[in-house]
Amino acid sequence: MWRGLYTAATGMITEQQRTDVISNNLANAATTGYKHDKAIHREFENMLIRRVYDHEDGGTVGMVADGFNSLGNLGTSSVDVTQFKGFNADPFNSPAIGRLGLGDYIDEIAVDYSQGAFETTGNTFDLAIAGQGFFAVQTPNGVRYTRNGAFFVNQNGVLQDIRGYNVLGRNGNNITIPRNVSREKIVVTSDGSISYTNNNGQQQQIGQLQFVQFANRLQIQKQGDNLFYAVADNNGNVAQPQQATGEILQGMLEKSNVEIVREMVELIHNHRVYEANAKAVTTQDTMLDASVNQVGRIGG
Repeated sequence: MWRGLYTAATGMITEQQRTDVISNNLANAATTGYKHDKAIHREFENMLIRRVYDHEDGGTVGMVADGFNSLGNLGTSSVDVTQFKGFNADPFNSPAIGRLGLGDYIDEIAVDYSQGAFETTGNTFDLAIAGQGFFAVQTPNGVRYTRNGAFFVNQNGVLQDIRGYNVLGRNGNNITIPRNVSREKIVVTSDGSISYTNNNGQQQQIGQLQFVQFANRLQIQKQGDNLFYAVADNNGNVAQPQQATGEILQGMLEKSNVEIVREMVELIHNHRVYEANAKAVTTQDTMLDASVNQVGRIGG
């Protein structure tokens, strides 16, 4: 009974955490470049349960003592501690009933990197990524990676993201846009090269964006604020990015890949599962109360 109480409680905890993940997805449904999360749950190891009152053949087991068992047959000279007054607690001789689930837990929060829809803005420094890839920005905590390409040029001509972090170039340097260059003349190619057309009609190179990806998506994790960071392995070595295989689209933004209807359906489903587990906890608590205060009461 206690086991069932805790099993139902683990289900409530799991659904609460899953609801938090879904709520965060819905809150970021309009966030540029956001990749939605999915809570992956795993079941605890099942417990094999057996009957303890009889053998496989259904016969009653008697206590072995003084060389004779309860059926009057000659037994061993020692007492079998797994048997007492017809009660058999030997897990090897008792027949199996089945397996008992012990609940589940959230194993990981996985990120869905599927492509989001594109929105055309026409702005020179709005950049979307088609396929795999991240932009690199410099934050107070080090280099971070993002799919949000809503960039702008600050008063010093430095290219930044919406939080004021400098967008990094291929060599880790800042990208500075010349003040005398009109935005209409600036071109960003699919590999992140930034150039403009000078007065002589020639293409003048400004810089190239640090456009990267990781060999294994488990090498990068979410930090918050729509940023990702590279994860260190067991030896403390931080994963190194490589050149991205995706393409950069100028004048466009990648929308969030959150499907609001699907998330709402999942939210309703989680609420019902949570209520079912809560009902199971209440029921078993009532049974425990009856066992302690009624069944176990000594009449006088």
